[in-house]
Amino acid sequence: MTKPRVLIADSMSSQALASFEDRGVEAVQPGKLSEQELLDTIGDFDGLAIRSATKVTAELLEHAE
Repeated sequence: MTKPRVLIADSMSSQALASFEDRGVEAVQPGKLSEQELLDTIGDFDGLAIRSATKVTAELLEHAE
């Protein structure tokens, strides 16, 4: 069984990242992504973690699995 993967789209503390890992979730924080990069990438993940910099739009949700 593979671990669920979460894309961290905004800056988060190391404690936040550790919380995901402690729960068996692979947290990937690639750094600042353009809107197009986010659209191209979101389909590879099981979840998305944001704070306030990233706006979740209907178009983004359409690209999610």
